[in-house]
Amino acid sequence: MPRILPAPDALLGKRFDVVIAKMMGVSRSAAAVLIDSGQAKLVGRTSDKSAKIAAHDMIELDIVEEAPEPEPIDTTMPILYEDEDVVVVDKPVGMAAHASAGWTGPTVLGSLLGRGVHITDYGAAGRQGIVSRLDVGTSGLMLVCKSELAYKEMRRQFSEHEVVKTYHAVVQGNLTQDRATIEAPIGRDRVSDFRFTVTPAGKPAVTHWDVLERFSEATYVSVNLETGRTHQIRVHFSSLGHPLLGDSMYGANPRLAEATGVERQWLHAKKLEFKHPRTHVWTVVESSIPADLLHALDVLRGRAEQRANEQ
Repeated sequence: MPRILPAPDALLGKRFDVVIAKMMGVSRSAAAVLIDSGQAKLVGRTSDKSAKIAAHDMIELDIVEEAPEPEPIDTTMPILYEDEDVVVVDKPVGMAAHASAGWTGPTVLGSLLGRGVHITDYGAAGRQGIVSRLDVGTSGLMLVCKSELAYKEMRRQFSEHEVVKTYHAVVQGNLTQDRATIEAPIGRDRVSDFRFTVTPAGKPAVTHWDVLERFSEATYVSVNLETGRTHQIRVHFSSLGHPLLGDSMYGANPRLAEATGVERQWLHAKKLEFKHPRTHVWTVVESSIPADLLHALDVLRGRAEQRANEQ
């Protein structure tokens, strides 16, 4: 329904497009579109965008709200475990856990709902049922709760670090130890708040790792998280001078990533172990390594073998 408003006193004498931009909180070019389309006009006189606003002018607004584009649904995302309480999916790379500002791709939550999977209403709006997340650039296992009972119990298990989360990762360089623990607090980077860093002001974070295979220029490891901080594995290995292969945000060598064909950080949530929220049976779900990450491993093995033959 159109709204008719008096011209703001503070904007008298200004161009019409400037007035609309200020009133609507949009750019002047967006305001010009509203004027040209007739969604914003001056009552009783020519509504040119360059018209100067005078005292007693009335402005009519009839804004057409554009319906948001529907979220794309991924119908191929594997569901590796499901019952009346929980569903465990094998999240592909390039998918977000849930919708967020600026994200236009598929999400785990949206795809499950779009495929008719019932999810509990418990949790923040748009994040219901989610008790643990994976980065967009990380593939692997993610658990979503279908019942109220599961949400409350699994949230407790994750917060008290009772869930065993095993990741596989490839880090740059040759780790000096076969097994070790990284214990260093993690917080937001002061310069770039979308990044995280090891800082005394951060939250406690503990990462355990075991070497699976060595390639001299990189190391294949199994990682267990005792805590679940954002970007924890990526930040901890970067702090040791061994960023994840392909992880340019945290200092990875782009040439090695290009040579191995990796277009994201080499990180996969491989295994999830938890006590079932209803039956209390210890439950284990395991995922296979995706093809792009397997290809990178094959390239690294080939490069290591070639160097060994040349020596």
